[in-house]
Amino acid sequence: MPDLAELSGLRGAVRGLSLHTHRPAMAQLQGGHRSAQRGRGLEFEEVRLYAPGDDTRNIDWRVTARRGKTHTKLFREERERPVWLVVDLHAGLYFGSRRQLKSAALLRTAAMLAWVASMGGDRVGAVIADANGETQIFPPRGREAGVLPILQALVAAQPRAPGKPVYGGLYNALNTLRPILQPGSLVLTLSDFIGIDATLEETLASSTLHSDFRLLWVSDPLEHEGMPAGRYRVGLPDRLWWMSGDSTRREWLHTWNLRAEKLQAMALNLNLPLSRISTQDVVVERMVALLREPKWAA
Repeated sequence: MPDLAELSGLRGAVRGLSLHTHRPAMAQLQGGHRSAQRGRGLEFEEVRLYAPGDDTRNIDWRVTARRGKTHTKLFREERERPVWLVVDLHAGLYFGSRRQLKSAALLRTAAMLAWVASMGGDRVGAVIADANGETQIFPPRGREAGVLPILQALVAAQPRAPGKPVYGGLYNALNTLRPILQPGSLVLTLSDFIGIDATLEETLASSTLHSDFRLLWVSDPLEHEGMPAGRYRVGLPDRLWWMSGDSTRREWLHTWNLRAEKLQAMALNLNLPLSRISTQDVVVERMVALLREPKWAA
């Protein structure tokens, strides 16, 4: 299970990666996301000696009185795009047949995306649904101040024992985000989408009108391959039974394919990029490749 040290260490793995692979010509002429400007902006930057032409309304009278020379405030115009992580950490993610648990793959993916956004100059926020479907909100903030509290919350919220999936967690998280979502935001939604239905699609449809969404689908090979030949003890603690891989595979694969088709159809209907993260992936390698795909240019 990932801890804070591991997720923090992923910062070094994202150097050179960006969520801004292609930018419009006008954006290139304007430079990055923020610029220091004289006058009243949105974010205080520093105090310096007054210079002819500075706006007298921005004189810092306290510093002026203390130092005996006129000082003025500089403000930084805030242009960072809000990047939101919507993370669905229901108890059913405590499962994995390969390299890692689904929840672990999800945390590592979320951490890498948070660091990529932060190091690219964006403000990072999150809505996290825990194993019980309860949500936490972390308003977008810049630099490490925005990322580290999110990583701490992800580590604390990850499921620590097998449990029954909570189908409404993702729906709750998206509904929590919708009233505070600013136009032009980028929303990275991480889930296994086990509870996808018409209500969830409607919520996504209304949320994507003025913001960019990306869907990251975490899965395990056993889910889409079925049980191997043989008999296995399966289930949850205190609810175990024997299952035959041979006799259940056909129905198993049919159920999986219906779910996959439903998710893919929803992504197609809403024109949302859908990417899959598998528990057998080395997440760092998978994310490096994914962020270089054209559909991830935002």
